[in-house]
Amino acid sequence: MAVGAHRAHWLTTGPAWYVAAHLPGIGGPFRSVRGTAQALDRLSGDVLPVVVRTVGQLTADAGAGPVGLSRLRSAFPDLERAAREVAVARAEVAGLPRRTWLPAVDRARSRFLGGLDRMAPAMDNVAAGARLLPGMMGEYGRRRYLLVFQNPAEARGTGGMPGAYAVLTADKGRLALPEFGRDTDMATARPGIGLGSEFAAMYGPYDPLGTWPNSNMSPHVPYAARIWSAAWRAKSGQSVDGVLSLDPGALATLLKAVGPARTADGLLVTAGNVVDLTERANYVMYRDPVRRKAFLLDVARAAAGRMLGAVGDARRRPALLHGLYEVLAGGQMTAWSAHAEEEKELAARPVGGSVPQGAEPYAAVVVNNAAGTKLDYYLDRSLEWSSGRCTAAGREVTARVTLANRAPSAGLPAYVTARLDKPAHATRDGDNRLLVSYFATASARLVEASIGGKRVLAAPGTERGHPVYTLDVEVPAGESRTVTLHLLEPVSDRAPAVLRQRLARPMRVMVSRGAGCTGNGA
Repeated sequence: MAVGAHRAHWLTTGPAWYVAAHLPGIGGPFRSVRGTAQALDRLSGDVLPVVVRTVGQLTADAGAGPVGLSRLRSAFPDLERAAREVAVARAEVAGLPRRTWLPAVDRARSRFLGGLDRMAPAMDNVAAGARLLPGMMGEYGRRRYLLVFQNPAEARGTGGMPGAYAVLTADKGRLALPEFGRDTDMATARPGIGLGSEFAAMYGPYDPLGTWPNSNMSPHVPYAARIWSAAWRAKSGQSVDGVLSLDPGALATLLKAVGPARTADGLLVTAGNVVDLTERANYVMYRDPVRRKAFLLDVARAAAGRMLGAVGDARRRPALLHGLYEVLAGGQMTAWSAHAEEEKELAARPVGGSVPQGAEPYAAVVVNNAAGTKLDYYLDRSLEWSSGRCTAAGREVTARVTLANRAPSAGLPAYVTARLDKPAHATRDGDNRLLVSYFATASARLVEASIGGKRVLAAPGTERGHPVYTLDVEVPAGESRTVTLHLLEPVSDRAPAVLRQRLARPMRVMVSRGAGCTGNGA
């Protein structure tokens, strides 16, 4: 590949190609071919060899042992240069003509740019990992982390309600899990921290600092991580260097990479059944909450043990690293560090789980279960975001959120359907109640909110510079409800960055932009 790319670049850099590329009206395809060949030559000559060499170094050992942190650290300068080369190639290809008189060339450029759009952040994340991982995995001193397993069967802002937890230690690349626990162990922990008046105004009524199940109602992962780390310190007297959180979807991805695990009583936990076991089947298998929590802890212990075995086995490590990258890139696992410089890096990336600050267009639909049920395993969500005309008052935006409760109206265990909110009106088994919060672009203003076409009041709030509008929505079993918000946002011609809260079923997102808006006014 490298030889072919270099030859293509050489063939398209002569005087004839230069002249053809600059001919008025007809030079577009020649410019595109020339620029694409140059970018391919850069990638094959300066990027791929670095990646191949680094992977080879990390998997060179035939036997078992810790990750080669010194090798990873020494690879960082080359990986950083490779990431810069990919970014340069992407910028060059993006600057080539989008439309020329030769559609085949335009399609080839578009496909190549799409690949670079995926490759550029991936390489940047790989370089950042090479910089951060040696320290985080204990090369310079033993580290301790709190590992929290979230259960999306009951929705919370960061994904699911915090359930089982474990303590993870890292010492020069050697990982261990010396302690596991249940969520009930944290019931009396009182973290003595404050997260500011804005946080208190948004979530104070739900006691997130004193009630473990409500500790992650905000979608901003660093808030939950700070609460969890402080709660652990209050319970155990131990400080942690960071917090990792993951959900059953992450376990499925990792088990697919390293193979199935087996619990102490012989149950096989696989990529295909771990989500169902932890989010649905366990409620049917165990009506006794104590036995059910013990089962979930066994599943977590078995899966985590399987991962640690792969970390120490150089033959299985490549598959684990690939699975781990999928998990981190997809937001199935998040990380927070108590070390300021590390946290600054993490917070800027998907793995940090941060709600971004700034003026860029933004849209987030955040669901918190308000009924105390375990029915969010059956919840379907969709967001239709559209922008209309721009006026002196701003850009007209409509956000339409549809929530569909697919839970059966009969046959579910009482623990799953029980309404702890004690509703005043009559309900059926399977009926659910959700707090639905819409995070808008900074400086946006709500014009009107409705549920099922009927105008309602939305509770206003602010989080990290975003106006937040929260509605209390009852969603009966087998039915759907549509929340519609009409807003005025700052004038822009850009689509919003969309937060995709990780629940059992992924949210469907449709974005359509109106024409005629610019960042300079109407």
